[in-house]
Amino acid sequence: MSGLRMLATSCRVLQQLGHDRRSIALLLVVPSALLTLFKYVYAGNGGPFDRIGPQLLGIFPFVVMFLITSVTMVRERTSGTLERLLTTRLQRGELVGGYGLAFGLAAVAQAVVTAAVAIGPLRMDVHHTAVIGLFAILDALLGTGLGLLMSAFAVTEFQAVQFMPAVVLPQLLLCGLLNPRSAMSAPLRWVSDVLPLSYATDGITAAASHPTLAQAVYSDGAVVLGCLLLAVALAGATLRRRTG
Repeated sequence: MSGLRMLATSCRVLQQLGHDRRSIALLLVVPSALLTLFKYVYAGNGGPFDRIGPQLLGIFPFVVMFLITSVTMVRERTSGTLERLLTTRLQRGELVGGYGLAFGLAAVAQAVVTAAVAIGPLRMDVHHTAVIGLFAILDALLGTGLGLLMSAFAVTEFQAVQFMPAVVLPQLLLCGLLNPRSAMSAPLRWVSDVLPLSYATDGITAAASHPTLAQAVYSDGAVVLGCLLLAVALAGATLRRRTG
């Protein structure tokens, strides 16, 4: 595997994203704007923002990166770019690694900007801001990994967007944001136990609300990281089937 070829692929994707102002706005502006809107909806009562805001700090980058990654990858497939790349010396692992690196850097930039706005100007009152920022990055990367994976099953960009209700919304409903997972019925709790966003939300909630970090926070982070790596590996395994 050549790191130079992977890096060249990553630079091409980043350059392409950089030329799309709408994607830049969706990446860097929309999550912070949504957090700001949520804060001022409860302008007279700061409690909901400090209680739910940390979870949204991870969820918004997750959703946005899933959307951008899946749509961009489908566009690359339908335009024939991936087919042309796979006829060169570029190996499948280098191709997936290059795309993953590019979208991963975009995810990190998005999560850092969103966390800086939330903890800075919006004055989100939480413990362990560095850990929460790290979970925001992991959530954004998780959205990238799942976007790479699900793009393999979409033929058009519209179909990529259609995966949002099937992949993203169930995780939003069952991750513990709206209702603690411990208060859910047993079947719903069992489903939530296999959804990666549940562990990200649990980790952020614990880090935001407790002065001392529990061991479970590290376990939650490890689960999210494992799911991310698994999604990227599966995306690489499906690449040839859709582009060959």
